[in-house]
Amino acid sequence: MDLQVWSDVICPWCYIGKARLERALEVFGGDVTVTYRAYQLDPAPVPDPLPIRQVMAERLGDPGIADELFARVTTMAASEDLTLDFDRAVAANTFAAHRLIAWAATQDRQADMLGALQRAHFTHGIDIGSLPAIADVAGSIGLDATAALTHLVSEAATIAVDTDIEEARALGISSVPTFVIDGKYALPGAHDTATLVSAFEEIARRESASAGL
Repeated sequence: MDLQVWSDVICPWCYIGKARLERALEVFGGDVTVTYRAYQLDPAPVPDPLPIRQVMAERLGDPGIADELFARVTTMAASEDLTLDFDRAVAANTFAAHRLIAWAATQDRQADMLGALQRAHFTHGIDIGSLPAIADVAGSIGLDATAALTHLVSEAATIAVDTDIEEARALGISSVPTFVIDGKYALPGAHDTATLVSAFEEIARRESASAGL
């Protein structure tokens, strides 16, 4: 089974969805190849790493609404043993982070790199728009931080990230996470583990039936 997952590093539901997916794959037990694809919730430049609470309050026009949203998703993440610290998290453009994930994929560390960047953003308040900062994150999972920074200051992987974003647009993906299975089945949203397992089992059954197995 081929599973393509469109996600963004600063999307809390993508962070939750990744944890649920990993548990679902353990339960499912089938042969699944997972590829994470780049998506940007907001491609606008972020010149200053402002606190995410401030940015969301201004965007929503009401700090109270922003606080309610943060509280709800923080509680949901805690149920998956994930820590979201919105008092530390800062706004960032994620294009460079996606380029770093593409680089890590060439070393079979794509999922690890994505997870490390998500923790850096949500738990440690690291500015993932900073090239030196995310190169250090690569170093924290055993990759070569100097090589990571060399990659980031070049234009490498720009086309790969642009291609992911264009493909998402062509597929009509407008929210993340979105799971696309075997190029035929789309499942948007951070569904719970049981729902994902059921979906994988049903798709496997359909594919086996269509192949006459």
